Amino acid sequence: MLNRINQLKLGDAMSEAVSNHSGVLHLGKVFADALRMRDAYTRLHSDRVMALSHGIGLDIGLTRQELDALELGACLHDIGKIVVPDAVLMKPSKLNDEEFAIMQTHPSVGANLIEVYEHEDAKRIADIVRHHHEWFDGSGYPGHLVGEAIPLLSRIVTVVDNYDAMAVRRVYQGARPHDEILRIMESESGSKLDPELLKRFIKVIHDPRYAVFKAS
Repeated sequence: MLNRINQLKLGDAMSEAVSNHSGVLHLGKVFADALRMRDAYTRLHSDRVMALSHGIGLDIGLTRQELDALELGACLHDIGKIVVPDAVLMKPSKLNDEEFAIMQTHPSVGANLIEVYEHEDAKRIADIVRHHHEWFDGSGYPGHLVGEAIPLLSRIVTVVDNYDAMAVRRVYQGARPHDEILRIMESESGSKLDPELLKRFIKVIHDPRYAVFKAS
């Protein structure tokens, strides 16, 4: 009887966890929609990054809690852009040094917004957002972290973020074809991107279940 009661309690706890995750994810999409009102690209980009990051997470065997955090972090990875001025966010040409410095604030701004939210994994989610522009060789930002010092979930988002940024037309660049994108990413393996996670990404992007996210 006690075992049955414990099973019921565990089931209730799991259901509550799923409900809480769904609610926070919905809130994340509301924030992403708010950003889309300024930049139509960003919400759809976040959805694609979320789906492909989840695919990598499944492939490497993340736990349910890690997958949930990854999903939320990927959904919200660009939320800090909500404070970036339109003149910078939607500039149709290369950013100058001053403008790029402004753009570089968005991971920290986004992470700071998330850290104050009352969620059991707020710190882990905030870390995904804060470090998704770190490069594997330490030349990224904001922390100049190197290799596995970069949180694993951030490294996953970095790989997917880079692919999708080249796969879709932006105000300052045209969309690139799939094979060209992979050649560029493979040239950045070990410098910008985690080599092992890049291999996992290539496996996922060629999986028919993710064909809709593959560049033309």
